[in-house]
Amino acid sequence: MNVNIQTVNFNADRKLIESINHKMEKLATFQDRIIGTDVYLKLDNIVHNIKDKIVEIRVQVPRHSFFVKTTSKSFEESFENAFDSLVNQVKRRKEKLIA
Repeated sequence: MNVNIQTVNFNADRKLIESINHKMEKLATFQDRIIGTDVYLKLDNIVHNIKDKIVEIRVQVPRHSFFVKTTSKSFEESFENAFDSLVNQVKRRKEKLIA
């Protein structure tokens, strides 16, 4: 699976990129027809020095698209929350298709 990771207003370190790639590979166990995945890493409120970390994940499957956006004080925490939410969406969608 090809994971497209984009960073906005900063450069991510290799450890964060590898962690995201490794975790996104696990998504294939829940949905085997993934067309593409995009992960966006953003900094928020740069002017005010708050710098919340925003993670957005978009996953395309045939005839459907999943999208999750989370915010927290670290990219790792934001990604974990977004990934958990994404897994729940994928599972619910799969259950609807089976039922």
